[in-house]
Amino acid sequence: MVLPTYNERANVAPIAAELLPLQEHFALEILFVDDDSADGTAEEVKRLAHVHDPIRLIRRVGRAGLSSAIKEGILDATGDLIVVMDCDGQHEPATVETAVRQLLAGGADLVVGSRFHPEARIHGLSDRRERNSTWANSVARFSLPAYRRLTDYMSGFFVLRPEAVLPLVRRIDVNGFKFLYELLSLSGGRLKVEEVPLSFQPRIAGDSKLDLAIVWDLGVSILHTLLWRSVPRRAISFALVGGIGVLVQLAVNRLLMVLGLGFEQALTPAVLVAATSNYLINNALTFRFQRQQGAALVRGLLKFLIVASLPVLANVGVASAFYQLVRPSAFWAQLAGIVVVFVWNYAASSRFVWNSP
Repeated sequence: MVLPTYNERANVAPIAAELLPLQEHFALEILFVDDDSADGTAEEVKRLAHVHDPIRLIRRVGRAGLSSAIKEGILDATGDLIVVMDCDGQHEPATVETAVRQLLAGGADLVVGSRFHPEARIHGLSDRRERNSTWANSVARFSLPAYRRLTDYMSGFFVLRPEAVLPLVRRIDVNGFKFLYELLSLSGGRLKVEEVPLSFQPRIAGDSKLDLAIVWDLGVSILHTLLWRSVPRRAISFALVGGIGVLVQLAVNRLLMVLGLGFEQALTPAVLVAATSNYLINNALTFRFQRQQGAALVRGLLKFLIVASLPVLANVGVASAFYQLVRPSAFWAQLAGIVVVFVWNYAASSRFVWNSP
């Protein structure tokens, strides 16, 4: 059993108490994969491991992220079957035995615990979360035609056969948030997948980890799938941020022109403002696991602007030439300059600003 944790200290003992009785039916290994929580989660797991043999701790330092934790747990697990579930108590341990029995009886490669199965009961989602999850599942279904009969592509509860799934797990991009969606996307319909209904409970303690970065990751994952996984995930995210930068540049340029500056005079500050906004958004979303903070944030911005200095000049030069020689349109002129420099900005800033290949 693989349970990823981050600041879940209050949930560890209750969830362990509910899982340990499964020893009556299965040889059990419970792996808590902790992202170096600051609240004492790892220490609580250690305390329980001294008392209960099945409990193990994988403490990750310098590595973070839900998908990354799940991947590491699956690769480290020694069981003939692997269960992945949340550590917040929202997945009922009673469902574990149901899912395992169905996998063994039906010959499936993967059994998913679904919150949206016709027989499921949802007690742990607000109306807003349920609506958002339903919408996200609809979009995911469109992007995964081979698995259209499934009802929950974002579940954090599933059981798998390692021999069928491990080759795919090794290839999963851990920058994604929803591990199951990434696994289904990567498999291309080759897995035999079944579902069991979940009784989805309120959290035992703590707060949900859902935030803007997670929603952003989901959108990037779906676009990645719709593009046949032909473009790197980070390049998609970088391009989306670049799209926001386009709007910022156009808005600033327009504002400065309204204030009386000419197009060429307004263009340079508009490009610099857009570059700064791109850096800050990429730092928060695209490269959040290498996120710069404090003084490093300022140094990173200076590096980003230095790396972008050549394309900034190219942006201004191409846009000005387009404006003067091709079409005197501020919109199309700036867009031409932006397109020219995208690949350089992505490759160079990934390597030299966030030290990421």
